[in-house]
Amino acid sequence: MKKLPTLPTGNSSFENIRRNGDIYVDKTRHICQMISDGKYFFLSRPRRFGKSLMVSTLKCLFKGKEELFEGLWIKSKNKD
Repeated sequence: MKKLPTLPTGNSSFENIRRNGDIYVDKTRHICQMISDGKYFFLSRPRRFGKSLMVSTLKCLFKGKEELFEGLWIKSKNKD
């Protein structure tokens, strides 16, 4: 039987989530839009709603860790 991916409860590291094959809801389309708008953003979400994960995703994106983005929207967009 194939092992199902796990929910990364308590893990806010994008790199760890992607390397472990945990479930990740792809928000890279929204992140790309946010970056291209070039405005200031205030991330005000309730506690435990992924602010740290989004910042971690941005960090990996700007560090150029392309292998972590395989299969995500932002990687397929950049192939054009």
